[in-house]
Order: sequence, then C-alpha cells, then structure tokens
Amino acid sequence: MPVPSLLRQTDCRRIYCIENWSRRIGPSMFEGEALGLGAMYETGTIHVPRPFKVGPLPTGGSFIIMEFIEFGTSRGNQPVLGKKLAEMHKAGKSAKGFGFDVDNTIGSTPQINTWTSDWVQFYGEHRLGYQLKLALEQYGDRSVYDKGQRLVKSMGPLFEGAVREPCLLHGDLWSGNISSDKNGEPVILDPACYYGHNEAEFGMSWCAGFSGAFYDAYFKVMPKQPGYEKRRDIYLLYHYLNHYNLFGSGYRSSAMSIIDDYLRMLNA
Repeated sequence: MPVPSLLRQTDCRRIYCIENWSRRIGPSMFEGEALGLGAMYETGTIHVPRPFKVGPLPTGGSFIIMEFIEFGTSRGNQPVLGKKLAEMHKAGKSAKGFGFDVDNTIGSTPQINTWTSDWVQFYGEHRLGYQLKLALEQYGDRSVYDKGQRLVKSMGPLFEGAVREPCLLHGDLWSGNISSDKNGEPVILDPACYYGHNEAEFGMSWCAGFSGAFYDAYFKVMPKQPGYEKRRDIYLLYHYLNHYNLFGSGYRSSAMSIIDDYLRMLNA
C-alpha cells in the first residue's frame, strides 16, 4: 500500500533514497520495510531492491536507502512472477513460527507480528482481530466487530487438511508494488513482510491483476492445498477491513459481505 514519500534517484551511487515525511509514524515504518526487503533478498529468488540503510532525518521523518533498479515498461511476465513468488515462499521459512522479528505497517496501519505457533490463532488475533478492534474504536462499528469476532472463533474448520507452514510473505502484494526490471524480470517492493500461510499472500488479489497463468505457475511450485477455494475470501477480508479502517465506509460492505457469507457457511 502506498505511503507518503519523496523518491529521488542518484545515478552515480546506483541507489534510491526514499524520504518519509510523516512525523506521526517516525522511522519504524522504514525499519520494518528494510528488514522485510532484506529477508526477501536473502532468499535469492524474486528480484527485490536490496536495502542499505534506514534512519531518521534531522528535520523530522525518516529515510531508507536501497539498491537502484532500472524499471522496465511492464509489471513483468505473469508466469515468471507466479513461479518466483512461489520459490520465495518455499525458500523463506521460520523456525520461530508465524510472525516477524518486528511489528511493521500495512499502509499506515500497525501490523502486529508477535511470534505465534498456531496459524489460526495468529491470523485470528493479530490480523482479523486487530482490524476488527480498530473498526470498533474508530467507527463504533459494533455490527462488524461482533460478527467478525464470531467468525474468528468459528473459522478453524476452514483450515482443516491444509499444510500451514510459516512462509516469508511480501504481505501487501497489489499492482502498485509489482513492477519489472529493464530485462522484464518481475520486481516486488514496498512490503509488509511476515511469516504466514502462503495463501495469505493473495489477500490483495482483488487489486493485483494476477492472471490464470500466474496461478498456474505458482501452484506448480507450491501445490494448491485442500480447501483453498473455501479459504480464499478469509484472506481478502483482512485487507478489506484495513481499507475500511484507512479509507472509510466504501469498503465496509465488502468486508461485511465476506463475514456474513462465512457465518452462513460455518453455521456460526
């Protein structure tokens, strides 16, 4: 998700310098981004800009310095993107469970990454539960909150039979965070990384433009798990709730529709 920033290219150093001018957020946003970029880079799979330095600016705000990548004219080859993303998920594992070494942000919303051994607990508490709490605090939306909590408590059967390994996720993979280099190789950037169930990576698919060829290539490397189709919308819900909390009521109906559909499906 985009953040307020000023992008400057320094050709002689082959780096980007990005300055975030938000005094409210401070350097923590870029610290989390740099750690995520570094983790993805270390997998040696998909192309990401390597981070070099992050810190505060003396006048307020913060900066991150990373590798310069000369972008091409497209968002890259969809089958190659699917294959490389799956390779990253397969290579990026954690023995600590689900979470990340630091909390980071999804857009400007805090994203809580406390290490948790159980995926359903992690996703229910630190993803859906946190967003539901924000909706209640910000809008007094008791209906979304109460129904959402019923779903959180009842969603366990959706994950039965699925392998749930902690995979390194980009975490915010929409079209604005996908590009290609000058050779046409896919590039992903501006992450909200954590270790989670690989299917959660598709939570922003409603504005990512993934093609059928993307999914075919992805599932050749990371096979589709039983019940994938039933779980797909539970991962969309996190991002619809976040958009509701960030941008207002235009996203409420999409979130509520998903919640209501699952409550009917689960008889909850």
